[in-house]
Amino acid sequence: MTFRLLLILGALSAFAPFAIDMYLPSFPSLARSFATDIEHVQLSLAVYFAGLASGQLFYGPLADRFGRRLPLLIGIGLFCLASLGCALAPSLPWLIAARFVQALGGCAGMVIARAVVRDLCEPMAAARAFSQIMLVTGIAPIIAPFAGSLLLSTFGWQAIFVSLALFAAACGTAVALWLPESLPAHHPRPPLRGALRNYLRLLRDRTFIGHTLTGGIAMAGMFAYISGSPFVLIELYGVKPEHYGWVFGLNAAGFILLGQLNARLVVRQGPAFWLRRAVVAYAAAGLVLLLVGAFQPKALPVLMIPLFCAIALLGGIVPNASACALAGQGANAGSASALMGSLQFILAALASSSVGALHNGTVVPMCAVLALCAVATALMARWTHRSAPA
Repeated sequence: MTFRLLLILGALSAFAPFAIDMYLPSFPSLARSFATDIEHVQLSLAVYFAGLASGQLFYGPLADRFGRRLPLLIGIGLFCLASLGCALAPSLPWLIAARFVQALGGCAGMVIARAVVRDLCEPMAAARAFSQIMLVTGIAPIIAPFAGSLLLSTFGWQAIFVSLALFAAACGTAVALWLPESLPAHHPRPPLRGALRNYLRLLRDRTFIGHTLTGGIAMAGMFAYISGSPFVLIELYGVKPEHYGWVFGLNAAGFILLGQLNARLVVRQGPAFWLRRAVVAYAAAGLVLLLVGAFQPKALPVLMIPLFCAIALLGGIVPNASACALAGQGANAGSASALMGSLQFILAALASSSVGALHNGTVVPMCAVLALCAVATALMARWTHRSAPA
């Protein structure tokens, strides 16, 4: 797979990180602008997750039926228009509705990028490709808060959404010019009317669903952190919005580094081997984080150490779980990718909304939800391994 293709696929996969992380520093400003509180602003994040979860179910069958390029270009266009709608939002309900539509468009890139990797790569090569794509995707959580903070302080929160529209336009241009159709012309094109039946078949596939939920529950822990971090860092620990990106970016850097290490490790032992080990370490890091958070540490670095470890370990879980889940799904890679992404973001929405619902003015809700996800990830991985066919 060429560097240019990896770069395009990484950018398509980065729609969600950019659309989420870039506007996190603006939560206090949005609350003031709409005369509400941060807990209500967090609904725009939970709704975005819900849009990602529901939208992916449509793009999968479309990508299997009509190829990868056309549904992708339609989704990018929708994301671009909805981003401009967010920038023009006169009220919080308007913003929430526009964020939902924005998610419906943005999830096309996530679904189809995974399907393209499956079209072009065998399982071990796919694990490496996913890890390399994460290098591009992982840069987004580092750049996005910095860019969001700069735009916020210079032009206001509306500029954040205008920049997202410009990013989508650039990605659409790159797809139109340089992303070839990866679904061969002779490949079976399942009719749309069989989409529901195909999804039901995938839900009964214990290997697919087990690896999908392993990666999804792990990702839910990260989104618990994403949802809770604006309050914890800015409001509770007094990190300035313009400095928020430094702290957020540190954890993203750990995610990237472990993802690149994983790309090298899977060449020798394969993704399933390293997945089983990473989930155990993730569970341990989550429990330590909960223990530390329960003591309400005064110094932020005390909390950041186990948090950094937990987020970094996702770099060894997400690409391996994705590769294992999509192995053997060649004829229905689009639908399998869509269902995987949909289930993952349903879990992300639950984790995000749980942090808001449990809000009590401390770090405990964020730590508790992340720890629960970490332990559940390890249990799901163990169940999947034990139930896999010999």
